[in-house]
Amino acid sequence: MTNGLSCVLIVSQEDSEVIQEETLPQTDTEEEPGVLEEPHVRFAPVMIKKKRDSLQEYMDRQHMSDYCDVEDDAVKVSKLIDILFPDFKTMKSTNVQTTLALLHPDICEEEKDDVLNVIHNEGFTILMQRQIVLSEEEARTVCKIHENEEYFDNLIGHMTSNHSYVLALRRENGVEYWKTLIGPKTIEEAYASHPQSLCVQFASGNFPTNQFYGSSSKAAAEKEIAHFFPPQSTLALIKPHVTHKERMEILKTIKEAGFELTLMKEMHLTPEHANKIYFKITGKDFYKNVLEVLSLGMSLVMVLTKWNAVAEWRRMVGPVDPEEAKLLSPESLRAKYGLDILRNAVHGASNFSEASEIISNVFTEGNPEN
Repeated sequence: MTNGLSCVLIVSQEDSEVIQEETLPQTDTEEEPGVLEEPHVRFAPVMIKKKRDSLQEYMDRQHMSDYCDVEDDAVKVSKLIDILFPDFKTMKSTNVQTTLALLHPDICEEEKDDVLNVIHNEGFTILMQRQIVLSEEEARTVCKIHENEEYFDNLIGHMTSNHSYVLALRRENGVEYWKTLIGPKTIEEAYASHPQSLCVQFASGNFPTNQFYGSSSKAAAEKEIAHFFPPQSTLALIKPHVTHKERMEILKTIKEAGFELTLMKEMHLTPEHANKIYFKITGKDFYKNVLEVLSLGMSLVMVLTKWNAVAEWRRMVGPVDPEEAKLLSPESLRAKYGLDILRNAVHGASNFSEASEIISNVFTEGNPEN
């Protein structure tokens, strides 16, 4: 249990202890052989109540018990959550939410940095951010509350001709807090009811509208963030020379960077396995040295998912040579954990096409090691 990674999850189900199941009613007498039911007679199905299987029972039935442990004692669960997920109860009680925020083109061009300072000072964490020229459909969506105004078409033209700035923001009660912070839909309304709002602070003379947008609800935020920040997957690898302690530190850094660890397996990279990951350099003279380093122990192979995952992971990884990384990117993983150009701690796919091919090669349904 202490030699490799375990996966720990907190799971829950609805309060109801029973589920309903549809079944046909049973007749009181058995029919004689060969006697068929009248064709016009139909018995309506009835609902019966059935106790829901426990997670342990389900795992027993699926023959998974040898690989998984379940703890459902409330006291022990509470203690384990405090140890393994120290922030869980705090985040649950404080209602941490993620919302989409959008800065109109005038703000993006002239006062973006000032707005970002306000966002930081108000306790938001910026999870993702990007500049984007909105499509007409996107502009109509974020400006929908103005669609009955005379200036609407000109507003749409302005929104689609210049860059806007889109962010995913997180904090306690994030959706409502951002909506309150930016204020009402027009500058006139904001001056009357929310004079401290961002709408007033960054009022523009081009249109009488609020220069900011925020998601209307948690459901809307989830949908909008997925649209503006579509998830992407990349291949990541932690090499054998990295110690267990260092590996845990790297995994923590990955989590803090907002990656979702979609797939993971620890494996000894034989030449056959390594060729699936390093197929671009298999013909190079130094490749035999790469194979020698990979053969020294177990590697951790992962699929990491987030918006712009390939570029973000490459940025975190840093230059190939750890000595160069220490000069150019001292906070990178290779600068911190790399020993030399071969034992440089981590590896990542160079582009999305390469990442997709490696993931397909390494994580396949037919691979018995998955």
